[in-house]
Amino acid sequence: MYDRMPCFSPYELTLIHDAAVEILSQTGLGFNSEPALALFRNHGFRIDGKRVLIPEAAILKALEQTPSGFTVRARNDRHSLTIDENAIVFAPTAGAPYVAGVNGELRPASYADYQTCCKLVQSSDQLDMTAFGMVQPMDLPPRTAHLEMLGASILLCDKPFMAATSSAEAVSDSMELAALVYGGREKLLEQPVTVTIVNPKSPLQYSEEMAGLIMAMARFRQPVAITNMILAGSSGPVSLAGILALLNAEILGGIVLAQLAGPGTPVIYGSISAPLDMKTAAAACGAPETLMLASATVQLARFYHLPCRAGGMLTDAHRPDAQALAESTLLLSGAVRSGSNFVLHACGQMGSFISLNFEKWLIDEEICRSIRCSLNPIRITPEAIDVETIKSVGMDGQYLTHPKTFEHYRSLSQPVIFNRRTHSKWSAAGCKAVDQVAVEALGRRLENFVPPPIDEGLERAVIDYVTVRKNGALVAA
Repeated sequence: MYDRMPCFSPYELTLIHDAAVEILSQTGLGFNSEPALALFRNHGFRIDGKRVLIPEAAILKALEQTPSGFTVRARNDRHSLTIDENAIVFAPTAGAPYVAGVNGELRPASYADYQTCCKLVQSSDQLDMTAFGMVQPMDLPPRTAHLEMLGASILLCDKPFMAATSSAEAVSDSMELAALVYGGREKLLEQPVTVTIVNPKSPLQYSEEMAGLIMAMARFRQPVAITNMILAGSSGPVSLAGILALLNAEILGGIVLAQLAGPGTPVIYGSISAPLDMKTAAAACGAPETLMLASATVQLARFYHLPCRAGGMLTDAHRPDAQALAESTLLLSGAVRSGSNFVLHACGQMGSFISLNFEKWLIDEEICRSIRCSLNPIRITPEAIDVETIKSVGMDGQYLTHPKTFEHYRSLSQPVIFNRRTHSKWSAAGCKAVDQVAVEALGRRLENFVPPPIDEGLERAVIDYVTVRKNGALVAA
């Protein structure tokens, strides 16, 4: 197949691998976690302070232990999903402290906004799972906010949910709640039921929280998506080739830790690295270099036979305008075409991760739908070509009222909020731009939301766990 996206040769991929090995074995990787250092020490690694030197043999052994794919079980088995080198899994945005209006005005995100996110995931025909912290609710106590969010993710949505990452307590609570939902801690060792995001601290470090998160998830063999965001010219070299060597070293080091803590732990190889805009000192998430790095990251993941995570519908715009649509579509379509398997920030991301916009969320879903459709192969068979119909219509006929058109017209795509009406009909309906259409569609979708069914005993157990842990934490504080 011909594709203009540049592909590395095996020689070039080996150069990146060898550079990462040289970095890890000679400079090492910093772990700001005594339990992680103890684990490396117990396995015979050379340690200098907080710096662990990781030889190639340990990297290759860890890669052999890491599965090339896995299935994540959902509360509703219809929504269980497989993440491997052939998958396309979409999850919404995460981490935004603000919600942006269609005019770009920001307001602090709330718990009600988080619940709205859960409802939109549940009612989406494009999103495969929730993300943790789809917004960061400013009206909840930081120490216990993860409990409320985990509870909402489980009760308002029966698709897979992501584990909390904000603290060791949050990770523990994620595992306890997962055990409630799926029948006990032992069940977690048998089947992945959640995914969590691990972010290295570039350059060449893992914080105490992130190292602990890898180890905690690995003890239950639950998947981790190790994803760095290196900014070219700031937390990494300005050279894109140098960025690739650095991100590869950080991810490989995290994979080694995961396999030491729990051999066979699934890992998603990922990066949302981007250039730093030297004029504004801001991350340029919507830049073409972001797509170039995403495509390269996919190729590195393939080199190691691991599923890959990319960033999705990323934009530096602050409202759902033409810039937001252009940047987001370029980055998501390019990442998916390159072979990304797990896309976080597939819907709703705004302003270089500072905000979420619900109208853009619906617009992004439309783009996800179009991209998925465009990847469907055209079936080439004698029956599909149907030469007899073409001959029967000939030069003087038409296909509009032909029986075969009535039989198969539903196979063609139909947009949900994008316009395909004539100008006169569009004008008669109020000349609405797509963000205005999205405002109305959002209201209808939330109004018609029906919570997924859940066993009453499980519902009560989740609510009780959240309540008891929240009250205990607040009393202790």
